[in-house]
Amino acid sequence: MSYKPLAELLRPTTLDEYVGQEHLVGKGAILARAIESGSIPSMILWGPPGVGKTTLAFIIARSTNRGFFVLSAISSGVKEVREVIGKAAEQQIPPILFIDEIHRFSKSQQDSLLGAVERGIVVLIGATTENPSFEVITPLLSRCQVYILKALEEQHLVHLLETARIAMEGELQVTIGIPESDALFRISGGDARKLYNAIEIISRTLARNGQDVIITNKTAGEIIQQNLAAYDKNGEQHYDIISAFIKSMRGSDPNGAVYWLARMIEGGEDPLFIARRMVILASEDIGNANPNALLLASTAFDTVHKIGWPEGRIVLSQTAVYLACSPKSNASYLAIDQALELVRKTGDLPVPLHLRNAPTKLMKQTGYGAGYKYAHEFEGNFAELEFLPDALSGTRLFDPGLNPREADMRTNLKRHWKDKYNY
Repeated sequence: MSYKPLAELLRPTTLDEYVGQEHLVGKGAILARAIESGSIPSMILWGPPGVGKTTLAFIIARSTNRGFFVLSAISSGVKEVREVIGKAAEQQIPPILFIDEIHRFSKSQQDSLLGAVERGIVVLIGATTENPSFEVITPLLSRCQVYILKALEEQHLVHLLETARIAMEGELQVTIGIPESDALFRISGGDARKLYNAIEIISRTLARNGQDVIITNKTAGEIIQQNLAAYDKNGEQHYDIISAFIKSMRGSDPNGAVYWLARMIEGGEDPLFIARRMVILASEDIGNANPNALLLASTAFDTVHKIGWPEGRIVLSQTAVYLACSPKSNASYLAIDQALELVRKTGDLPVPLHLRNAPTKLMKQTGYGAGYKYAHEFEGNFAELEFLPDALSGTRLFDPGLNPREADMRTNLKRHWKDKYNY
């Protein structure tokens, strides 16, 4: 007997049923107002998996009485895009064209959408888990609003859990108790679809003998582990495996890195997605402990893009091994986060006069730029000067790591700044 998955059965059809994303669809929020007015812009919905991107697109179409076409970037080409645009042109009201995983569309596929979006033949709604600034061509991106969807929070998951429990009780004709939900929430990772899939698998497994069901952290963990293949049949291990890959490189284990790389390759992962994650790691986790890491990772991304597959796997492996074996430092990553926190806390402090630009005579007369020392006019290309707002003088944001390269940085900083920053 075939049946619809629980996640499909419980998919909301109205904004009142929709859970989460209050900043977009809550009362008076930007998308809620657009839906109410019926004036829907083309848009890109950017957010993690299972937070309601597809559902929101469907609700928008239903609420505005528009046609709804769906294309998958994995299985649709330029031909399919043109066929849909042809059908859309016959409709009085521009229909919604929903493209899942739009970040996987090639440049030519995205180009084929431009004219229809620009002339208003369709209202494009693209869904992506990747930063659209990198994955969507500029002409198309400029014609779309980008809305960021957030991972579901605990109160949302609690609501979804109760909805799923009631639905499974009705289907299985048993009582389902969930005294512990930590494991279920951990398994879901803020993904509604994962949560529904987990509850469905566990409930069906425990209800086979017709007895009432009690779902504890222990039973949830054991049953999901046993059914991992079924649970991840739609590739939902995607983020778990990329996480293991990144953590292996961060943890300096080339063996783990290459193993998880192979898992992704065999699973059909997008090579550029893998390469992009290595570029991020090279800066976030290696940084100035080995500046060549970022150069190699960036080159790997470009090379994989140029030479394609299957040779690209060799480039990815070489880079993963190099990054895993490289010395590590997150000093630059910590520095910018600390600086951002400081800016949010202290606000827009005035720029010291000697650091201000003085393009006019009046500005020079009022002290702009006065007292500035041009470093190259001094011995060792260094002149002691205050480069922070007065209120933050002496604040150290960059703390060099314990590796040879950054140890040299610390020595030079100490020589220049003496005790000012306590290097």
